[in-house]
Amino acid sequence: MGKGRLEAFSDGVLAIIITIMVLEIKAPEGATLVALKPLVPTLLAYVLSFVYVGIYWNNHHHLLQASTRVSGSVLWANLHLLFWLSLLPFSTRWMDDYHSQALPNAAYGLVLLAAALAYWLLQQRIIAAEGEQSALKQMLAHDWKGRLSPVLYLAGIGLSFVHVHLAQATYALVALIWLIPDRRIERRMG
Repeated sequence: MGKGRLEAFSDGVLAIIITIMVLEIKAPEGATLVALKPLVPTLLAYVLSFVYVGIYWNNHHHLLQASTRVSGSVLWANLHLLFWLSLLPFSTRWMDDYHSQALPNAAYGLVLLAAALAYWLLQQRIIAAEGEQSALKQMLAHDWKGRLSPVLYLAGIGLSFVHVHLAQATYALVALIWLIPDRRIERRMG
């Protein structure tokens, strides 16, 4: 299978994930700004999750642009990543419905952690498929964001049981770190 088909499938799944999340947002109970106030937590949860999907979409695109081979293990690793990302609408909704409760916030962080680990696994499977001389291996050599993110997700999961707003801030911090695109692959390819 070529990279194009893998990328197209992944793009389709990510588009569906975003569609499901936006369909979970209910219209306000009125036509005033006051009617929007109860939806603020919902909109914030949606924005955070939308940003995460966008970050994964962007980085997934760069990852596949830098790769040269797609193996069976790459396909399975990609499905593993998509599985965890497909849980974002569920965890977003649960966190939104119970935004001041520990378990839904911890579950949201767990989904983010699992997606980060799945993305790392996808990188490793691509590198393995390309062999020890993989250019991608060189491009990803100093991945401080990739190493820091799981640590922050674990902190956020723990903070969910201490102070949920600190957990939510931690998840937002990781997204902010990744909003600045990772240019290592672009520099090496361009």
